[in-house]
Amino acid sequence: MGADLKGKVAVITGASGGLGAHFARLLAQNGAAVAITARRVDKIQTLADEINASGGRAVAYGLDVADAHAIAPALDRAQSDLGGLDILVNNAGVGGEGLALDISVEDFDNTFGVNVRGTFFAAREAARRMIAAGVEGRILNIASIASHTVLPGLSAYCGSKASVAMLTRSLAREWARRGLAVNALCPGYIETAINDAWWPTEGGQKQLKGFPRRRLMDASDLDAAFLMLVGPAAAAITGSIITVDDGQSLPGGG
Repeated sequence: MGADLKGKVAVITGASGGLGAHFARLLAQNGAAVAITARRVDKIQTLADEINASGGRAVAYGLDVADAHAIAPALDRAQSDLGGLDILVNNAGVGGEGLALDISVEDFDNTFGVNVRGTFFAAREAARRMIAAGVEGRILNIASIASHTVLPGLSAYCGSKASVAMLTRSLAREWARRGLAVNALCPGYIETAINDAWWPTEGGQKQLKGFPRRRLMDASDLDAAFLMLVGPAAAAITGSIITVDDGQSLPGGG
């Protein structure tokens, strides 16, 4: 499934690797000009160069969404350099690992600062620009099955992703008559650089065997839902929390 995104301008946060880099490539492959943002400028510049070399259009900006005051200038730059703003993909996120009795105040605050605060202020700044320009904008927040499923040892992360889900519904309601579609995508477990050392371990294998299909997902399994939510097909979809997890969050284990 593809989407016609020609003439659209997309901004994606947290795109230095993993799902963010995958989504940036997917946007470009479907015709969007892409502003790729993350803290690691070297990584996103390499990705932008790759997209441009393949015939796409991409720019790279350093951005830490935990710094709310840095978000507006980055979006202004994207509008200026690429000629507009039609799509925001709020992908930046951190793990927030740690048992509730052990996690530090600093780590808890960082989890909510990036996953919730960063998502809220990026969405707000994008919405302001989309509304002012009169475009039918798309805001897609990348949540997680953690928004509705307890993941042991990740209480802060689960709380932050549940917040992202409710923010999505609240913002969708608030901006419903402003021409914006605000939705969330909740992926299941996909092997990335963040977790690839875990799956070969005894604990990782036990967790994997608890999934109904006893396997991890591929990033490409998200493509159809992602393109639907950032493209024309989302004209009548807003406030939706869509889970794509290969059944991993189904009760009962494997």
